[in-house]
Amino acid sequence: MKFLLKLTLLASLILSSSFAAQKVYKLKMATTWGPTASPLIDSAKNMAMLAETMSNGQIKIRVDAANKHKAPLGILDMVKGGQYDMGHSASYYWKGKDIATLPFTSMPFGMTAPEQYAWFYQGGGLELMQKVYSKHGLMSFPGGSTGVQMGGWFRNEIKTLDDLKGLKMRIPGFAGEIMAKLGVQVTNMAPGELYTALDRNTIDALEWVGPSMDINMGFHKIAPFYYTGWHEPASEMQFLISKKTFDKLPKHLQEIMIVSMRIAAYDMYTQNYDMNANAWDKMSSEYPNIQVKTFPKEIMNAMKKANSELRTELSAKSPELREVLNHQDAYMKKVREWTRMSDFLYLKDNLK
Repeated sequence: MKFLLKLTLLASLILSSSFAAQKVYKLKMATTWGPTASPLIDSAKNMAMLAETMSNGQIKIRVDAANKHKAPLGILDMVKGGQYDMGHSASYYWKGKDIATLPFTSMPFGMTAPEQYAWFYQGGGLELMQKVYSKHGLMSFPGGSTGVQMGGWFRNEIKTLDDLKGLKMRIPGFAGEIMAKLGVQVTNMAPGELYTALDRNTIDALEWVGPSMDINMGFHKIAPFYYTGWHEPASEMQFLISKKTFDKLPKHLQEIMIVSMRIAAYDMYTQNYDMNANAWDKMSSEYPNIQVKTFPKEIMNAMKKANSELRTELSAKSPELREVLNHQDAYMKKVREWTRMSDFLYLKDNLK
């Protein structure tokens, strides 16, 4: 209902303005993604297209992929510094600069995508995100979710905690720190290096996204054990925009920007869901040797323990992070009961 009211308000603002003087606002957006990294890059491009169409050409956004600006993990700094007006990336990449930004992408054992979208748009999450980013002179909005990401490709089956000790694995962010506590030799490397590293035994395992993006990387041709997710249950990308840039826009164009980002974000979620289904259908039929596995209970319990310890440790150092995590925990406690009653029990009773 709130979204419908916003769309109605937007329509009235557009009509009342009559696009007076038709001033054109040209913006630049930098992305973390390469030019063919669907559906991630698609979200940025769709947002730009929507904004231009709904503004009758008053907003024109140039989207630069990572090969253009050469700084895929420098998006926050480039928008903050004024080289770009906007960015499309993921909030957990900035944990080294501001740890409080970490939970706005996803947290291990956290909310699913529908739960997290409800938190953002109905439960106060969006307002909390603006509070965290305001000190950087930025605004941040949801930019599209990959949903549950898979737990990774492994050359060998993981049966016990001992199998993790000394294992060389590419897994970034908070999940990497959890795995490191369990004895994994965690590394990070550019996407273009991953297949070669796995093929040459430089690494033993890696986590990427899910079938939608994994299929083109070819990991399934080398590592047959595909583990289910735990670490990124609702990985939300983000749109970053300079507060100075946003404030210079007329009110009706600000509303168009917000609506464009919201539509593009949800479109990416549905696009990725469909891509996952189609990619898995293809992978599983062409490579029947792939074995989908869930980590044993012993390992899952160890991961949860490490996760809890790390959260406590980091929260003690950052009151702002503690506020975000506590806010998420409180919302998840409430929303998860409905998820259990609805989706979980429905699937439990009907999956064959």
